[in-house]
Amino acid sequence: FSCREQPIFSTRAHVFQIDPATKRNWIPASKHALTVSYFYDATRNVYRIISVGGTKAIINSTITPNMTFTKTSQKFGQWADSRANTVYGLGFASEQHLSQFAEKFQEVKEAARLAREKSQDKTELTNPALNITSHQVLPSPIISSNGPGEDKLFRSQSADVEITTEKERLKKMLSEGSVSEVQWEAEFFSLQDNNNKLVAALHEANANVDQWKKQLTAYQEETESLRQRVAELESQGAPDSSSENNKEELNQTLEELELLIKAKDEEIQMLKSQKCGRWETEGEREETLQKLQELEARNAELERRLHLAEQTLAETLAEREKIQNEVTKVAEIMDVKIFELSEIRQGLAKLVES
Repeated sequence: FSCREQPIFSTRAHVFQIDPATKRNWIPASKHALTVSYFYDATRNVYRIISVGGTKAIINSTITPNMTFTKTSQKFGQWADSRANTVYGLGFASEQHLSQFAEKFQEVKEAARLAREKSQDKTELTNPALNITSHQVLPSPIISSNGPGEDKLFRSQSADVEITTEKERLKKMLSEGSVSEVQWEAEFFSLQDNNNKLVAALHEANANVDQWKKQLTAYQEETESLRQRVAELESQGAPDSSSENNKEELNQTLEELELLIKAKDEEIQMLKSQKCGRWETEGEREETLQKLQELEARNAELERRLHLAEQTLAETLAEREKIQNEVTKVAEIMDVKIFELSEIRQGLAKLVES
């Protein structure tokens, strides 16, 4: 198209042409959506729909008042071009884009009708002889040749009848079953775009599978280590027969020491109360004092042993409580790890199912 033409409206769509052999199936004009535009040629006062793929003009359709744009589905529309001897189909990304293109088609079609009427009125005023013959012979449309440098050809009245017959045949063909095929073709390209997005998402998910597997293996190793640690702590903290026997012996020894200290205290008190009457000689007094000192020393030793025994018991209880707290903490960590493992396994299962 020349630089004298100005774009009026542009959109993106998948372009199809009717199969010239079967006149029933659609042939995609390109693998991807193309820019489809309305152009106005101010010099010739005509409107055209043009779409270019690379260096090739996929659509070059001059709009005439006799053309009709038909919506065959929510995202697909078509029109017949008798000059190009084909039917064009456009598959849009949304129903809104289809409606905008159809509205613009009606506007351009009306503008083409007004331009033709204006051109005919001007011709009738400047050429009276043509005005007389125009009432006798029906004006025939102009067909643009496909070859470069060829002159424009004029169709006769019989050619117009053939065009009308061809239009009717195309309409009948479209009404007999091509509508569903058109919808399938349009949905095919929409599904292709969705499939590309799904493939990209699948590649990304597959890339993360190895990382998830490594993380799962690390969690399993850590969980096994925690289980071994819990088993060790439980074996250390569990009251076995030897520890229970030691505890019973220690308690029994403490009771015996307490009774012995109590008895010695009573004996000391009794000796103190009776020493005045019984000390008859100096030798007895010294012997009694020595015995008293020995008893006091033994009593002090017994008190020291009792204190050590109580301290050992307290340390044993504190150590057992510490081990129990550590076991509880490790058990809580294991619960968290087990929950995380369950979440990862569920995620992998969903990924495999998808």
